[in-house]
Amino acid sequence: MKILIILPNWLGDAVMATPSIEALCSIYPEAELTLVGSYVSIEALKYHPQCKRHYVDETKKGGNRFLNTYRFAKELGAHDMAITFRNQLHSSLLLFWSTTPITAGRRSWHSNFLLTHAIKSNHPSHLVEQYRDIAQSLSSVPLEIGNLNIHIPPHRYLRPTLGINPGATYGSAKRWYPEKFAEVARHYADGYDILLFGGPNEVGMANEIESHLKGIKVTNFAGKTTIPELCSFIGGLNLFITNDSGPMHVAAAYQVPTVTIFGPTRFTETCQWMNEKSVIVRHDMKCTPCMKRECPLGHHECMKSITSTEVIEAIKRLKV
Repeated sequence: MKILIILPNWLGDAVMATPSIEALCSIYPEAELTLVGSYVSIEALKYHPQCKRHYVDETKKGGNRFLNTYRFAKELGAHDMAITFRNQLHSSLLLFWSTTPITAGRRSWHSNFLLTHAIKSNHPSHLVEQYRDIAQSLSSVPLEIGNLNIHIPPHRYLRPTLGINPGATYGSAKRWYPEKFAEVARHYADGYDILLFGGPNEVGMANEIESHLKGIKVTNFAGKTTIPELCSFIGGLNLFITNDSGPMHVAAAYQVPTVTIFGPTRFTETCQWMNEKSVIVRHDMKCTPCMKRECPLGHHECMKSITSTEVIEAIKRLKV
C-alpha cells in the first residue's frame, strides 16, 4: 500500500495533520508514505517511520507552474491512494496528474472535478478534526485520531527550562509584545533557564526581549535552529509561553505545559490539540476574530490589553 500525502505549507498546520496521518497508518500498517510539502513541513515530518520518500514542492520556482506540477506528478507516479491537506488548485492537479486511482481533499470548485473524494468538513470544528474528515474518505473503518505526533526525540535539559516564542509567521496581529514576554521571563528566571525561539524574521523580537533581561542568563536561539532542532528543543521544555504559531503546535505534540496568547484568530479552530496542560489567555472583543495579518483598526487591543500578570496567573493554573 502506497499513500501519497500533500502536507499543509505552514508548520503548525502540518503538525495538526499528524493525527490523521497516524490514523491512516493504523488502518494501513504496511503503508509506505510519500510526503510532499513545503521545506518546513517536510523537515518536521520526514522522520515518520513509514515515510519512504519525501519531496519539497518546488513547482512555484521558475517556468510555468502548471507544467512544473505536471512534471512533478509524473515524477511522483501513481500510488494506491492520495490525500491533500491543502485547499489549492495545484495540489488537486498534482494528485489528478499522478494518476492515483483514489484521491481526497477538501471540497472546492477544483477538487470537485479533479479528485475522487471532495470532502466538506464539519464546521466549525478544530482543524485537526477537519483534516480527519478528509482522511476518513480513504477508509471504510472509522478513524480514531489521537495526539499530535512528531518523530523527533526531545532534547534533555539539565535544569528546568522555560521557552518563549514571541513570533508568529502569519503576521504582526498575532504577536504579543516583547517587553511583556520579558516581564514573564523575569518573574520565572530564578527557577528556570530561559530560552528564546524564533525564525529568521523574528530575530529582532527575540533580541528585544533579551535586551529587557539584562543580568539574567538567556539563550537566544532565534534564527539559529533547523526545524528538527527547533522541534527537539521545544519538546524538552518544562514550560512554554507562545503566541498562536507553529511552535505552539510543536509543543502540543510533545505535551509541553503551555500558555498561549491568542488575539485575532479563531482559538477554537487552532488551539493546542489534546494537551491537558494547556491554557489560553485572550480577551473577548467585538472585532475578534478578524483573522487579519495586521490590526485593521490600528489599535491592536486584542493583544495590547493582555498583561504579563494575566499570563503569570495562567502559568500558575498549570501547576508546573
